[in-house]
Amino acid sequence: MEPDEYRATLEGLFRRRRFGMRPGLEVIGALLEALRHPERAYPAIHVTGSKGKGSVSAIAQAVLRAHGIRTGLFTSPHLVSYRERIRLDDRTISREEVVLGVRRIDRIAEELERSGRIDRAPTFFEVTTALGLDWFRAEGAEAAVVEVGIGGRLDSTNVLDTKVGVLTTIELEHTDVLGPTLASIATEKSGILHPGATGVVGELAEEAAEVVERRASRAGVPLWHLGREVEVLNRELSEEGQTFTVRLPGATLTDLTLPLLGRFQPANAALAIAAGARFLAATGGALDPEAVRRGLASVRWPGRLERIRRRPDLFYDVAHTPESARAIAQSLAEVAPLADPAECALLFGSLEGKDIPRILDALAPLARTIVLVPVRSARGLAPSQLRAAATGRFARVVLAPAAGEGLRLARAATGPEGFTLVIGSDYLVGELVRGDADDGEPDLSDPGLAGRSLAPSPPPERPARRSRA
Repeated sequence: MEPDEYRATLEGLFRRRRFGMRPGLEVIGALLEALRHPERAYPAIHVTGSKGKGSVSAIAQAVLRAHGIRTGLFTSPHLVSYRERIRLDDRTISREEVVLGVRRIDRIAEELERSGRIDRAPTFFEVTTALGLDWFRAEGAEAAVVEVGIGGRLDSTNVLDTKVGVLTTIELEHTDVLGPTLASIATEKSGILHPGATGVVGELAEEAAEVVERRASRAGVPLWHLGREVEVLNRELSEEGQTFTVRLPGATLTDLTLPLLGRFQPANAALAIAAGARFLAATGGALDPEAVRRGLASVRWPGRLERIRRRPDLFYDVAHTPESARAIAQSLAEVAPLADPAECALLFGSLEGKDIPRILDALAPLARTIVLVPVRSARGLAPSQLRAAATGRFARVVLAPAAGEGLRLARAATGPEGFTLVIGSDYLVGELVRGDADDGEPDLSDPGLAGRSLAPSPPPERPARRSRA
């Protein structure tokens, strides 16, 4: 496979993003029928929520893998490579498989349009969904863990043989698509709960919980709830991550170690373990505590309060909502309780449409210095557009022309006992992780940037070597 073929395939695929989202199952349904229904070849755990769904998906896949089940993982977005979105066990889909798979789906879509079976070309996400589900079948997947794109009810992933539906949280997000209230958003997200499945839900606001309970009751889906049937106990932070106990109906799993930081991750792990337990029960298996321990210990999920360097610490996080920013701020208060804000610095960039003032309100107690940078996206906000929100919230506001230069400035402003936090967008973290690496992956952060020259970022800083406390 020539590198140019892979690049051209992805350029064509990413250009579809200019046409936005098209909620509905008609096009994905027709594609999957033409592909002879790969989504029916394996049972699935389907994960939605306003935050944490990627972490829950990654942990759930690790739990099933540790039980000896060949498990596909479908997530979005990606940090560096499009291929990160589609994995089987510890392997990503290859470049050749992307090229051949997208070509096949395009041929099918063209025929479906000619015959009048669909009235438009499939979107970026519909092609990606069909590619992932078909590749899982071709590779002999025995199960899949699938994260929704947006919402649930009309998301193109809502076509699975779902054994367990997971709802992590429900907050105000994508209100232009999902509706203006928690109830409307809960209606969309709870649409992944289907008759014959079971469900696991996080802690929800009352308005959202009432909608989810009604949907589950109508569909005959028995639910386990975080904080009731599913509990996290005895949490302790360590240099390796954190240890805790998870209690489920009929089982208590002690001394679980998760190599991820963040006070929110044990709850994500508990939801994933509960989903694994219900999936195994539905498919004739049983949860093995030792397998769960092995699975959790193997989890890697980059860009989620990931410590990249030490002394001074450097953290990457993709949080881009006020609630997520608040959770990161609370977690860093645990990880670095003695850090003086005068010695700490933030590197921040964002896409348009985000609640920048509330995000910065949540982050302001962490640092006196903020460095504002552009994000590699046609939807990215310029540093000058962010400055008004940052002024008054931070003592020192610095503008930089690119993420790489911004990181150098932020590190220079960080004292020996402080930390640097990179936060605000998947695109920002992805650009820094990529650096100038020539790994054959085209930089297609956003379709509006195709062929556009951008200032390079520095080589990625290597993650810190973990040492035992």
